[in-house]
This record gives sequence, structure tokens and C-alpha cells, in this order.
Amino acid sequence: MTKPPDIAILLTAAGSSRRMRGGDKLLERIGAQSCLRRQAVMSLAVLPRVIVTLPPDRPARLAELAGLPLEIAILPDAAEGMAASIRHGARAAETAPALMVLPADMPDIDAEDLRRLLGAHAKAPQAILRGAAADGTPGHPVVFPRDLFADLADLHGDEGARSVLARHSARIRLVPLPDRHAVTDLDTPEDWARWRAARGI
Repeated sequence: MTKPPDIAILLTAAGSSRRMRGGDKLLERIGAQSCLRRQAVMSLAVLPRVIVTLPPDRPARLAELAGLPLEIAILPDAAEGMAASIRHGARAAETAPALMVLPADMPDIDAEDLRRLLGAHAKAPQAILRGAAADGTPGHPVVFPRDLFADLADLHGDEGARSVLARHSARIRLVPLPDRHAVTDLDTPEDWARWRAARGI
């Protein structure tokens, strides 16, 4: 059996779910599991090292991850936005050859999608690999090689890694994933209702 690469997955789960009007999108159920636990279990099935960032004011999210061998970080600066999660992930990943950034609110992403990105990384380890919808629209996950960790660790604000992607655009390679897997994120109760209706859930 081939040993999986020592790439780390960063599961970003520190957002505030502001658009859920009092709910928490990461606690929405997908079958028997919450969205957050499903993403964590899936990530662990593909790679042994999964870093999860959480905000300090959502203890229910932490409870959802009980019993899983994760590296969990509670971020005091989570309110800043996505950059806080990416900064922590880049610093925590340290000597890993690459970091895969996966938002926790993308329930269409599956284990095969992650494996497809890993396969692309094996062929082009210095490229920034970005999941894309079947029509070519860029999305997530995104795999960053280790030489960009310093840039990621210096991010600020709520724009995620856009500035890093813009600066190193020549290194980006899109990895097509099925349908809209790479771009489906569910931010509102209406998003969740439409998603469930489309799948008969």
C-alpha cells in the first residue's frame, strides 16, 4: 500500500455563520453527521494530518469533532476572517511539503476530489493547485507548496489567500472536479434548503 504524502489539510471552520440568521451552517446535518464532522472524517480518510481552526465562541463545533485525531486550534482572532485560519494553518504545517486549504462549508467536496488534487500535486509539486468546477470556474480546495507558507502566514483580513494567488498566478493550475463540487458553499438557510431539495435529502 502506497504511503500517503505528508501534506497537511487545513479545514477552515472559524467563520461566524453571520448569514444563517442565528443558525450555524457547519452544524447543519448531512445524513447522520453535521457538515463539520463529515468534512473532518472525509479529510482524515485521505490524509492523516488535518488541522482544524475554530472560533472561541462556538463550543458546539468543538463538540462535533470529539474523538477524531485532529489538530484543533481555537483562534482568538477568528473574527478577522479567513486570513486568521490560513495564517495559523501555514505556521502549524511547518515542514509539510504542502498545505491543502479546504473550507468546511463545502458539502459537495468528497474524498475522491481530495485524492484528485493529491495526484496533481504528485505530478507538479511546485504548482498551486486549485479545484475548479466542471465549467472551469476556480474554487476550492487549494494546495499551496511549502515555499509559499511564509506568504500565507503574513495574510490579514477577510480575503483569504487572494493576494497570494494574485502574486503567484503563473503557478496556478486548475484541477477540474465534478459538476460544481469546487464552488458550492452554503451560507444561508435558503442555500441549504435548495441543496437538500436538489439531492432529495
